[in-house]
Amino acid sequence: MQTNILRAVALAAALCAGTAHAAPYPFQDPNLAPQQRIANILALMTPDEKIAALSTDSGVARLGIPSFGSTEGIHGLVQRGESKRQRQPIPTTQFPQPPGMGASWDPELVRQAGAVQSTEARYITQSAQYKHPMLMQWGPQADLARDPRWGRSEEVYGEDAFLVGTMATAFTRGIQGDDPTYWRGAALLKHFLANSNENGRGNSTSDFDDRLFHEYYAAPFRMAFEDGGARALMASYNAWNGTPMGVHPVLRSLVIGKWNADVISSDGGAIGNLVKLYKRYPDQKAAAVAGLKAGINQYLDKYQDELRAALKEGSITVADLDEALARKFRTTIKLGLIDPPAGNPYAAIKDGPAPWDSAAHKAVSLKMALESIVLMKNDGRALPLAKPRIKRIAVIGPHADSVHWDWYGGTAPYTVTALAGIKAAVGPGVKVNYAADNANDAAVKAARDADVAIVVVGNDPTCGPNMAHEWTDAGTKPCADPGDGREGRDRETLALAQESLVKQVLAANPRTVMVLVSSFPYTIGWAKEHVPAIVQMAHASQDQGTALAQVLFGDYNPGGKLVATWPAAESQLPPMMDYDIRHGRTYMYFKGQPLFPFGHGLSYTTFKYGKLRTSAPALAAGGTVDVDVDVTNTGKVAGDSVVELYAAWPKSQVERPRQALVGFQRVNVKPGETRTVRIPLAAQRLAYWNTQAGRFEVEPVPVTLMVGESSADIRLTTTLPVKR
Repeated sequence: MQTNILRAVALAAALCAGTAHAAPYPFQDPNLAPQQRIANILALMTPDEKIAALSTDSGVARLGIPSFGSTEGIHGLVQRGESKRQRQPIPTTQFPQPPGMGASWDPELVRQAGAVQSTEARYITQSAQYKHPMLMQWGPQADLARDPRWGRSEEVYGEDAFLVGTMATAFTRGIQGDDPTYWRGAALLKHFLANSNENGRGNSTSDFDDRLFHEYYAAPFRMAFEDGGARALMASYNAWNGTPMGVHPVLRSLVIGKWNADVISSDGGAIGNLVKLYKRYPDQKAAAVAGLKAGINQYLDKYQDELRAALKEGSITVADLDEALARKFRTTIKLGLIDPPAGNPYAAIKDGPAPWDSAAHKAVSLKMALESIVLMKNDGRALPLAKPRIKRIAVIGPHADSVHWDWYGGTAPYTVTALAGIKAAVGPGVKVNYAADNANDAAVKAARDADVAIVVVGNDPTCGPNMAHEWTDAGTKPCADPGDGREGRDRETLALAQESLVKQVLAANPRTVMVLVSSFPYTIGWAKEHVPAIVQMAHASQDQGTALAQVLFGDYNPGGKLVATWPAAESQLPPMMDYDIRHGRTYMYFKGQPLFPFGHGLSYTTFKYGKLRTSAPALAAGGTVDVDVDVTNTGKVAGDSVVELYAAWPKSQVERPRQALVGFQRVNVKPGETRTVRIPLAAQRLAYWNTQAGRFEVEPVPVTLMVGESSADIRLTTTLPVKR
């Protein structure tokens, strides 16, 4: 025992000094196979150490094994400070909320954002100033915006499984990096699965069949695992067809068995919910045991005393603990935490200036903010605004002079509000009048006295400043504005209360631009009919005002596209808890005319599509073809076209959606230029889930391929035969 203690002390000292070349233990030898190293770690650990390592602290201090830690990270790291642990807030790059990142339709840029976030996590973990481990980042969010009333729509990339899966894959790749041996960080996807209602979420059940499971709800997770290399996820609070996800057999059969997941985390308090809300187990111990046996190996709940008691009484064994930790320590090895730093390119991210202050990280942030902006309406070329003609401008609204934080947003190194961005853009020679609202006719007076009025409205992502103190067993308290939503609370209406302010401003000045800063769709039918120009963007970007000003004044041509169907009325939506999307959800099955369709977004220029063609006359069931289309900029300014490729199956023998996104590409085209856009299309992307066979199958029927500027604006079609 004394010898082991001395070896552990020596190892820890060597690790701290960065000189651990001769391995005191076999697990320290990077030339051994990972399973051999992990077996050695487990052989050296005590049962108490094993149970403790099932928390978010994955380290084993006695053996000198660091924890990879944890942090929220869906659009930037969340380090707002913790008074209990005496931790100060750490500023980190803050991107737009995921709906804004999704609206870029630019997976390469999303990958860059993931790399920015993960680099900052390495720096905070490894720098002498912080030494706060957070290499496992709880993101991306791979859930789907099934219903616009969902309070957490702000956390996801959109309603379409392929779009969300593509973005989740890109963000995962960015977090984990492209080194063949080591990860920069570890992505943990949230929340598996079908978690898109807040009211009653602690024990609600999301009910749908196997086809929707594989084709829709699980598809983004599968893509991030199979295509992006993800190896971790968090089980959601809800049940699927009556079985809570935290103990669902699918965790073992699919997520671990086929996707090779290493870490499966419970959600905060989810183990307790199995007792208190589901009433599925008699006590916390039984629930903790059930989670372990189902595959959970990271607990965000009370579990340690319970598993110690279970081990003592024999309801779990050391072998159960070893199986759980063998998966978890694979992440430790992939991050290079027990290897000499010399061979790990990410080990050096610790010295020098903070990366969030670098020009490179700021450039990615600004580009993401710019590409996220959607021009929803632009009648009479109301935008862009001509600076030389403007002497007085009114900036109005409750969101004009703030950048709202959200529950999963961190502390930005700087923020630029709409008001600040506009002032900087127009310079001191233009008078800018600001009014937060119309108290004492302030907004109307400002608008009346201006050449143009910019009214900035939207939702409050936290429904006020006190979200941390407004939790109940049923979620969070109701929002003061029924059109708002947040974690723990679904929206009661899709109406925008602040549309009344827009009406007042427009009545005072017909040259009014509406800027909607929102986390989800609104039924803004009046504004669509009457306001000349509408711009939409998501919350929380540190460059929000800079990006908005560049779009308003034409320094940047917007090219963002909507990531969800905006209904014209709530009556167009099925009941909230109807999870069968075939009953009228998403653009694939929506009934009636939407206010704005999925994929909608305008530009300051125009594009012509031509010569839709495929690289082969037919597609083999196991093959791939290239789909080419020529895109010509027929306007006078350069701009980004997002080529959206949809498929339909008019001769299918099984029920298929009306149309489904199967490819897309954002491309910049100069005035008069024609560019050929090539989108690879694998036959597997056209597959359906054969429930009887238990696998995806490609149907040998002709497929209609459609290219357009939105799901409702199809420009070209062609037919592609699919062969066995």
